[in-house]
Parts: sequence; C-alpha cells; structure tokens
Amino acid sequence: MTQVVVGQNENIESALRRFKRQVSKAGVFADIKRRRFHETPIEKRKRKAVARRKKRFR
Repeated sequence: MTQVVVGQNENIESALRRFKRQVSKAGVFADIKRRRFHETPIEKRKRKAVARRKKRFR
C-alpha cells in the first residue's frame, strides 16, 4: 500500500505529487487497468509473451 506522510511545513500539492509518483512507480494504475475486464487464457498468454520479449531486450 502506498503511503505519504505530509511534513509540518509541506503544502498539500507537493505531497500529492509525491503520492502520484509513488503510485505510478508501484504500478497500481497498470494493475487496475489490467484487472478491469475479463481476460481470456489466450489473451493472457499473448500478454505474457509480449512482456517476455520486452524484458529480453532491456
């Protein structure tokens, strides 16, 4: 779970920016988008194959 502690002299905008950065780094939005709709086994296999190819070229 992502959590941000706001400092005593910190404004809310900078704390919100830090929170958004942490959420994007953790991959929360990508996970939500992936789980939004049902994924068939074939689609799952294709997605994992693409991820393997991307990982190999890094």
